Amino acid sequence: MNDIDIKRISTPITTGIPHRSPQDVAESTACRSFKDVLQEQIDNTTGVNFSRHAMNRVMERDIDLSQSNLERLNEAIRLADEKGLNDTLVLLDEAAFIVSVKNNTVITTVNKDEMTGNVFTNIDGTVVI
Repeated sequence: MNDIDIKRISTPITTGIPHRSPQDVAESTACRSFKDVLQEQIDNTTGVNFSRHAMNRVMERDIDLSQSNLERLNEAIRLADEKGLNDTLVLLDEAAFIVSVKNNTVITTVNKDEMTGNVFTNIDGTVVI
């Protein structure tokens, strides 16, 4: 073989698909938890945030966080803020949310089954929506 043939053989073939390092592949295919994806969706669609504890309770207690309910929760927080409330109990259909109004963050939540006989403390107001 001459020098031209050797250069041809050692030249990489490009197929149009960019070369990706193993690290790039690992980063692009890394699995995210359902909780992370849910939190991202909530953050992108509403102004209200959920603490890690509240997100765990939402998943454990199968609480409905539909777009409609999130909008209603935002409205309840807005109403609580207008009244000057800080830590508020928001009653929304089948669930109760304890919300830090000044931080715009849900601290915890309970479903309808757990509300009976429950005592909510350290709140300064309630919004029923």
